[in-house]
Amino acid sequence: MPTAPPLPPGRALVLPGRGTTFVRELAGPPGAPCLLLLHGWTVTADLNWFRCYEALGEHFAVVAMDHRGHGRGVRSRRPFRLEDCADDAAAVAAELGGPVVAVGYSMGGLVAQLLWRRHRGAVAGLVLSSTGRSLSGSTFNDRAYFGGLLGLSVASRLAPPPVRDHVAATLARRRLVGSPVAEWGLQELTRNDASAVLEAGWALGRFRSHGWVGGVDVPTAVVVTTEDQVVPPDRQRRLAAAIPGAVVVEVDGDHGACVNDPDRYLPALLRACRSAAPAWS
Repeated sequence: MPTAPPLPPGRALVLPGRGTTFVRELAGPPGAPCLLLLHGWTVTADLNWFRCYEALGEHFAVVAMDHRGHGRGVRSRRPFRLEDCADDAAAVAAELGGPVVAVGYSMGGLVAQLLWRRHRGAVAGLVLSSTGRSLSGSTFNDRAYFGGLLGLSVASRLAPPPVRDHVAATLARRRLVGSPVAEWGLQELTRNDASAVLEAGWALGRFRSHGWVGGVDVPTAVVVTTEDQVVPPDRQRRLAAAIPGAVVVEVDGDHGACVNDPDRYLPALLRACRSAAPAWS
């Protein structure tokens, strides 16, 4: 069995009427605000945040959830929708008993925006990292890539389980080439529902918050990864500019900085979380 890095306690959490997800929890200091960590596409909460848990838990209560179709998140026969992820996150917040500071990374940043839009009362603040008002551009290659994922997801749902498992393993290996946690990470990624993950890619390509994100009325910080080759830094900065009063925290790192360069990423993330929870700073 691969050796996992140190991780906080985890448990299955039943979301009434929705299904069962998996969460990690850190109690944090007494009275501290709660961060709800929302991970990126194709990974799990642990893979996205395992290098961040301890540092965040010194200052905040922390809950990290697996999104539906990812890791041990909710399983559903319905096509993947980012809106359902946001509703799942709201259900987690309700089970926790109060509003949360939603901390979204990449795809998780889209979920965090939707969580605010659909469940304003569940959100005390937003931290949006390595993300934008959309993740796909207007170029033919972007449209072809994200559009093609829908066809792959349909084919995957029709395929027998061994084929789906092979697809999941192939995606996992591509994500983890050269990673120092490759063996554990590969096992973690093979928990994914390959069909749902492919559908999620198609959903990412269709997401746009340009028309409504300017209405965000909670403290917000945007962590810009300035060397990002996945979500261009200018797109991240435009997200920040669209949100009244948003604080920008820049970190010299790429899209995987949360895992590959925590010494640079974590101070920026902590600064952003503090600014998004001013009532408790």
